[in-house]
Amino acid sequence: MTQRLVVGVTGATGAAYALRLLRRSRELGLETHLIVTPSGVLNAHHELGMDRKALEAEASYAHAPGDIGACVASGSFATAAMVIAPCSMKTLASVAHGFGDNLLTRAADVTLKERRRLILMVRETPFNLAHLRNMVAATEMGAIVFPPLPAFYHHPQSIAELVNESAERVLELAGVSGAEPKRWSGLKA
Repeated sequence: MTQRLVVGVTGATGAAYALRLLRRSRELGLETHLIVTPSGVLNAHHELGMDRKALEAEASYAHAPGDIGACVASGSFATAAMVIAPCSMKTLASVAHGFGDNLLTRAADVTLKERRRLILMVRETPFNLAHLRNMVAATEMGAIVFPPLPAFYHHPQSIAELVNESAERVLELAGVSGAEPKRWSGLKA
């Protein structure tokens, strides 16, 4: 059976992470199920020059945020994991409090209740107390909070390298075989 990955895109900055996750998932033979919020479409257009149709073309399947009857809304639909990239603070709050008011937050809730991996690439800085408490609540329910903070010890030469490395780390966290994040081998004297 092909591994399935659910990818959610919200209105926070960082649409490049979602695009890289979708493209890399295709390279690795994963079936992807994409849910993009209206704010996520605005951000993808602003940051990547992509409209909804272009972004959805990167996924195996695309689901409308209002389609609460889609397959990913049910725990009986087996998936390896779900990644919300980027994850807005509004979406984080919805996940942290079980407020499944659209397909994206419902799919996240299903992922948690089925004890599958939910990775939240939260985007905001600085964090206020509500953000921090929502991250704690989501973590206590089993989510992995993964702000896409860049690592510089591999001497990246471009933004694309930074995005790619975060995507590889997320795919590995999602349990995807074939993910290839750069490994730290220690400092050389």
